[in-house]
Amino acid sequence: MDIFNSYNLIIEASIILILSFLFNGVSKRTNIPSVLLLILLGVILQFFLKTFTSEEVDFFPALEVLGIVGLIMIVLEAALELELKREKIIPILRSMAIALIGLLGSAWLAAVILHEFIPDMSMELAWIYATPLSILSSAIIIPSVNSLDEKKKEFHIYESTFSDIMGIMMFYFLVSKLNPSEDSSPAGFAINVLLTIVISLVASYAIILIFQKIKSQAKLFLLLAVLLLLYAVGKQLHLSSLLIILIFGLVIANMKLFFGGKLSHFLEYDKAHRIYHELHIVTLETAFVVRTFFFVIFGLTITITSLFNWEVALVSILLIASIYLVRFVILRTFFGADIIPQLFIAPRGLITILLFYAIPSQAQVSSFEPGILLFVIIGSSLVMTWAMIKEKSKMNTLLDQIDEEFEELSAENSAIESEGTDGLQKGKNFNNE
Repeated sequence: MDIFNSYNLIIEASIILILSFLFNGVSKRTNIPSVLLLILLGVILQFFLKTFTSEEVDFFPALEVLGIVGLIMIVLEAALELELKREKIIPILRSMAIALIGLLGSAWLAAVILHEFIPDMSMELAWIYATPLSILSSAIIIPSVNSLDEKKKEFHIYESTFSDIMGIMMFYFLVSKLNPSEDSSPAGFAINVLLTIVISLVASYAIILIFQKIKSQAKLFLLLAVLLLLYAVGKQLHLSSLLIILIFGLVIANMKLFFGGKLSHFLEYDKAHRIYHELHIVTLETAFVVRTFFFVIFGLTITITSLFNWEVALVSILLIASIYLVRFVILRTFFGADIIPQLFIAPRGLITILLFYAIPSQAQVSSFEPGILLFVIIGSSLVMTWAMIKEKSKMNTLLDQIDEEFEELSAENSAIESEGTDGLQKGKNFNNE
């Protein structure tokens, strides 16, 4: 049977999307991240491929493209939900600080572990390998925290988004130090970021002003094409391209703030807001599709046997322990005792995989087992699942207690009302006598 003919591919892709939709339902009920179910589906498909076909399929090009598009969609999706209000400045800055300190602390500790336990791993290369393992996965976190209260949910959206962006910038800064022809000094890096911000703001204003004038109904995917083009061109020019996506999302989500004063005369708010609303829906749907195929294809490419290697397990457990040790210290410093379940919501995912495959050939260490990557992703996701289930159970218990107290109060009120009615009736009878 030719499983790669056009009609079979359409059937397979459709079934995967339907299953992904069902996995989202399972995730909401059980708090098991749908990402884990998608990876498991990929592993099952890998078994079927090896059973029914002898063809060797190179999934890496598809995985790389899906990862880049997925990353753009996820950051854009998060940016479109960020409201820049005066009262949110402190939460945003605090989330940014926690994301940065957590990234640096986790990367340093992970680099020490990799340097000690992986043969031929210099400290410089250990930092490059440690950085992807230190980035929070907004692809897993954002869909998983809807059941938390608003402040905690908001914190996780901000933190994971900043972790994505700063982690990618840090990774490419470290990689650039391997290339003597690139300016990898802190000053050169700062200039790069500043230039990216200026280009992003100019491009964001231009896109909004141009697209509000376009009367065609089919313009949202044109807009996405423009954003993808800007990202890819920015990458070729060695800019921090993800900042372009983030800043565009912030500008269109907070148009009244960015088009204040005299600029407000150029903004047709109703038309621009319609673009924002429709873009939000398209981004959400596109992120779902891309995320689905990315993690399924990742499941198709992984080697399960590496999970049963005791050396892989030891290094992976140490890395996972270091994640929560650093996170405990930071959250305790910023939030005090109220750090549950935030402490355990630190999964690794899409960007970890994407950056791992982006490590240049001159930096690759043959003794590093890819199973470590898989172990950390699955382990951190399972820890988050456990924490979310515990939190949900606690919330259900609290709601039950509130219901019981409400019933008791209702019963007491009924008794008081009954006594009052009896007393009033006795008074009336006494007067009649």
